[in-house]
Amino acid sequence: MADTQIEPQKKFRRAEMITPPNKLKEAVGSGGLDQRVVNKAQELLKNNKVDFQPQATLLLGELRTALLASKGGTITGEAAIEAIIYPAMQLKAQAGMFQYPLVSEISNILVNFLETVENVDKHVLEISDAHRQAISAIVSGGIKGDGGNVGKELREALMDACNRFYKTRKK
Repeated sequence: MADTQIEPQKKFRRAEMITPPNKLKEAVGSGGLDQRVVNKAQELLKNNKVDFQPQATLLLGELRTALLASKGGTITGEAAIEAIIYPAMQLKAQAGMFQYPLVSEISNILVNFLETVENVDKHVLEISDAHRQAISAIVSGGIKGDGGNVGKELREALMDACNRFYKTRKK
């Protein structure tokens, strides 16, 4: 049976979202929001009809380009990891708004994995590409929600691949 989580690893980098100053909030002040406004915003997100596939396809293309450039040696080292991690972070951040939480979860697994690898090698690229292919299949199949049992198995298989990578590095 596959592991249900990735074993804790030393992080060589932090893939953090930087929140710029919110000038609008500064101008308005603090004090919270009217619950009706919050409810309306949640309802809009829940019923969002915007098609995520075009945006996801662009980000998956960026991810594929980064993987190919890394494989070909056009980019190496930290630049390669940054090029791979950026579209993965964007997929993680955006997918949930469009009812693709499985894409967010798989992207999160990839981001966490890339935070812990010291260098890009063929194994890192293979694992990263497996994540890309999984996300691509989910998006092209229009699989919203958590993907049910198949989604669970897919997440576990990807986490298991990461754990196998870590175990080979410990030897």
